[in-house]
Amino acid sequence: MLGFGLAIEPQLWALIFVMVRIGAAFVVAPVFGAVSIPLPVRVSLSGAIGLLVLAAHPITPPAQIFAVTTFLAVAAEALVGLAMGFILQVAFSAPLIASELIGGSMGIGFASSIDPQNGRSSPALGQFMSIMLTLLFLSVDGHLVLVEMLVKSYDVMPPGTWLAVGRLRDIAFFGGYAFLAGLLLALPVGFLLLCLNLIVGMLSRAAPALNLFAIGLPASLAVGVVALAIAFPAMGDYMLVIIREGLAAVQSLVFG
Repeated sequence: MLGFGLAIEPQLWALIFVMVRIGAAFVVAPVFGAVSIPLPVRVSLSGAIGLLVLAAHPITPPAQIFAVTTFLAVAAEALVGLAMGFILQVAFSAPLIASELIGGSMGIGFASSIDPQNGRSSPALGQFMSIMLTLLFLSVDGHLVLVEMLVKSYDVMPPGTWLAVGRLRDIAFFGGYAFLAGLLLALPVGFLLLCLNLIVGMLSRAAPALNLFAIGLPASLAVGVVALAIAFPAMGDYMLVIIREGLAAVQSLVFG
């Protein structure tokens, strides 16, 4: 009996309770939280992983649904899942920051399109880099690592456990890593564009009658495209570092 004369199968109630943490993580996590993934697929995937969790961990859900302790336990589960997915989402925002820096210097910051990951308009260059980061994330089995940490999180944080204040502080501090990673990701191309701007500035002082808009903008676009083509292997290597740091931050959140 779960309150108000209602009854439910204990196994089904345990599965629903376990799915709260997993589903909350999938709502905000990269790849799983994309708007292109239908809601039934997310629910089915959360249920499948929930069955694995129940098979590996003896989880006892709250005795009653309509109780304050149950609502608090569900809120704690949702907070843990949201925190795990949010950390990865912060790491995945680094390419968008890098694209803003590069696109503004190249003169293509106004070029935008609909991002299939979140359904909102984003810079075209940032969308390209985000897709590359997503493909690298899938190639190194980052999605499987996230699922593994979700399953293992029930060992160190049983259902109903609230996140400590120190771990919430670490999540806030990790937000600064997105700006650092975005700056380092844009550094090779941004440095060349900065040198080009210095050259154009010296030309403007040497020849004030020179039409800088007719020379500077095409030069910035050409140098930016060439620099992206040359520096993209190094940028891809640093994207792997971003993925590793994001997964490490999730592991630190779970295991301390």
